[in-house]
Amino acid sequence: MDDIVKVKWLYNELKEKKNNLVIVDARFHLADPEAGKKDYFDGHIPEAVHVDLKDDLSSLIKEHGGRHPLPDLNELAEKMGNIGIGDDTNVVVYDDQGGMMASRFWWLMKRLGHNKVGILDGGYSKWLAEGYEITKDIPRTKPKTITPEINEKWEWVDASYVKERLHNPDTILIDSREANRYLGIEEPIDRVAGHIPGAVNHFWKDVLKSDGSWKNTEEIRKNFSDVPLDKEIIVYCGSGISACPNILALKKAGYANVKLYSGSWSDWITHENYPIESNKN
Repeated sequence: MDDIVKVKWLYNELKEKKNNLVIVDARFHLADPEAGKKDYFDGHIPEAVHVDLKDDLSSLIKEHGGRHPLPDLNELAEKMGNIGIGDDTNVVVYDDQGGMMASRFWWLMKRLGHNKVGILDGGYSKWLAEGYEITKDIPRTKPKTITPEINEKWEWVDASYVKERLHNPDTILIDSREANRYLGIEEPIDRVAGHIPGAVNHFWKDVLKSDGSWKNTEEIRKNFSDVPLDKEIIVYCGSGISACPNILALKKAGYANVKLYSGSWSDWITHENYPIESNKN
């Protein structure tokens, strides 16, 4: 399955009643953690099941690890099996946040060793704009078994690893947050403003077109033209969520050695005496 799938394709799959397909609604609002579930119950793509960033795609917050620590993969596999995803199941995931939440789900499934997963191009908004039907019906799911087989190509790293790689010429750090947060001009979420020293800023939404659909490979390569193809790339954001669209885009553009700093900025600032850089002055 392609990493990005079109709404017309998904509509046709539903119309033809493909039995080996699970649609995942991953809508979630960081400012209102209950809003995504409410949105789902108010209306969703037919046959879609809902997964929650906090409850399903993250683990409990601890002293370190950031605001959305990665879930235990065995527990994730069990949850995915309970909503009907098996080893051979095709999965399409969507949100209405430009693919940010969907990309987190996509990355986790790739890490889990499940490659038959694609993100709906343009998400729920595109589905509505194209005039396709929505429903409030909750589908019945038949539990399946998904076998977790960790795919090391989808690697994550922690703060100590990032600290060791600071200013290493073979490593590029990419900060996926908007420019003002990267520069330390404003910080609406975390208690400390700034960025990890040496990081370059590539706002995650820059991999999208103005209508919220994904840019093509050539456009993405142009977006990352300052990032050498042969380097180790470590991508972070605020809490490991909006880094994932950039990881998808980098992989699409041919970057092979791309890692997620899962705890990201919200983890980095919990470590005493870890360096911080700010350009606000």
